Amino acid sequence: MIERIQTGVRMEKRLVKVLKALAEHKDMSLGDLLEGVVLHAFEGKSPFGPETLKLIAEFKRLYGLDLDARSSHRLKEASP
Repeated sequence: MIERIQTGVRMEKRLVKVLKALAEHKDMSLGDLLEGVVLHAFEGKSPFGPETLKLIAEFKRLYGLDLDARSSHRLKEASP
């Protein structure tokens, strides 16, 4: 049995849009999608196959997400 908790994480807006679109397409919650991605990453495995990666590329184009893995250490929040 597992116990889930609410989190207060902040993420880049376009990234969240892509994740929500993917979760909706897969008919799963955003939380379930993120759990799966993280569990795969912890084992050094890719969570997505070729078809899903094509779909993600389309969602990234649709939402203007131009970030990649190299961007993760360089993200800076805009000043209010």
